[in-house]
Amino acid sequence: MTDALHIVTTHYGLFAMVTAFAVMLFAGFTKGAVGFGLPMICISGIGSVMPAEIAIAALILPGLITNMWQSLRNGFGPAWASLKQYWRLNLVLLLSIYAFAQLVVIIPETALFIILGVGITVFVSLQIVGWIPNIPARLATKIQAPVGLVAGFFGGLSGVWGPPILLYLLSQKTPKTEMVRVQGISFLVGAIVLTAAHFQSGLLNKISAPLSAWLIIPAVVGMAIGFKVHDRLDQAKFRKITLIVLAIAGLNLLRRGLFG
Repeated sequence: MTDALHIVTTHYGLFAMVTAFAVMLFAGFTKGAVGFGLPMICISGIGSVMPAEIAIAALILPGLITNMWQSLRNGFGPAWASLKQYWRLNLVLLLSIYAFAQLVVIIPETALFIILGVGITVFVSLQIVGWIPNIPARLATKIQAPVGLVAGFFGGLSGVWGPPILLYLLSQKTPKTEMVRVQGISFLVGAIVLTAAHFQSGLLNKISAPLSAWLIIPAVVGMAIGFKVHDRLDQAKFRKITLIVLAIAGLNLLRRGLFG
């Protein structure tokens, strides 16, 4: 693993590596505090100093570990209950992530940045202005599969599948603790299949996989700090600050896609 880290550092430079670790620390902190944001921050931040494919590969293993922690923080019983309640969403999410993940090594980097930038920016903008979709309770179960499909499309291409799920949960007025747990379970389901898919696609290889493994450390440290903030800080205020940061991240991806 140290040899692979040395190769990546030599190829992209020490600044890029330090940036990657700092971005992952902040991403883990944000995820611990508000329950989401790690992939979006990583794609934008690490993608600013490394190619998109490396940035996506880098977040896969930290995402797997932090999602496992997030989903099981309240214990196995509540996690299992949430998994059963949202099994349609998670099943479609799993299948669609695996299918769309195979396109990452085919789609041009500029197109990938534009797709991600537009998706993240639109999501954050809707959240900042306070728009929440109005989904009647009688349709809540039926709409799970389409939500999983849309989330899986973005997840397969980028490792970012949280926004559609978050909007769905907000539409159902899901309590904060349950929302974070349900997100964690959906993120974990997706992270498992994404890891398998990218070992098959070749995105996770003998160079990128060790880099991703090293980045577990700052992700976990950041998340532990974020959990402390989550339990103490006013969530509405911190969430707004986080969304502004994510808006900047989305615009930065658009800049890279449009102007290089």
